[in-house]
Amino acid sequence: MPLASAVPVVVTASERHRLKKMAYGHKTPHQARQRATIVLLAARGRPNARIAVQTRLHVDTVRTWRGRFAAGGMPALADRKRSGRPVSFTALQVAEVKALACQSPAGTRAPLSRWSCPELAREVVARSIAGSISNSTVRRWLKQDALEPWQYQSWISVRDPAFRPKAARVLDLHARTFGGVPLGEDEYVISADEKTSIQAHCRCHPTLAPGQARAMRVHHEYDRGGALAYLAAYDVHRARVFGRCEPRTGIRPFVNLVTQVMTTEPYASAKSVFWIVDTRC
Repeated sequence: MPLASAVPVVVTASERHRLKKMAYGHKTPHQARQRATIVLLAARGRPNARIAVQTRLHVDTVRTWRGRFAAGGMPALADRKRSGRPVSFTALQVAEVKALACQSPAGTRAPLSRWSCPELAREVVARSIAGSISNSTVRRWLKQDALEPWQYQSWISVRDPAFRPKAARVLDLHARTFGGVPLGEDEYVISADEKTSIQAHCRCHPTLAPGQARAMRVHHEYDRGGALAYLAAYDVHRARVFGRCEPRTGIRPFVNLVTQVMTTEPYASAKSVFWIVDTRC
């Protein structure tokens, strides 16, 4: 019985250029490189058996890609669409998982403050919503609706009836206006706040700097120096910071901060200096 002859392959100049880029490109995927090499060798008139030996592929593989290129050209070298694995979960199960992610863990008696994908997957199995489910599947479903239950979102409830006029004055000062009048060059806006209960620690032994083939060495023991409060004042338009440490907060430490700023130029000789502080300063 005579053997079937190989399908003849003819390539144009532009196709040959593209095939060479695919066959010799360092960033070309391995499978695409193999297919381009098969077509280039076939275009030189070489038989399938010889191409299989040169490329170390099965002769059936060579015959397949040779025939597909001869029938469809360059587009035929791409993978065909596949039907994929059949759906394992129903639309109802997907909706139930998303609904569970939108509930607070406290309402489900779960000892959690917020959901994570592994915890959601375990809870789905525990509730018999699905027999088994992976963390990546839960993550993919939540991403479809931009659900991120592991994040917190806080809000502020305004209680002060005079909040709007107070906030307007602060926002106007940040925009360099006061009472509808723009601030002058010799007028400044200072925002001040405090950070309380900062632990002052001191290492019992000095830290050794890193050297050749040696990492930095830090001893674990330290002395407690008590708690301090840090008070800071920030020039919101000139990005200048003043700070000081105090043993405690109160009116006296805050006056010390004001004195530190107001005895420094250009604030000491300024026409106006506006201070924005909260009620605790």
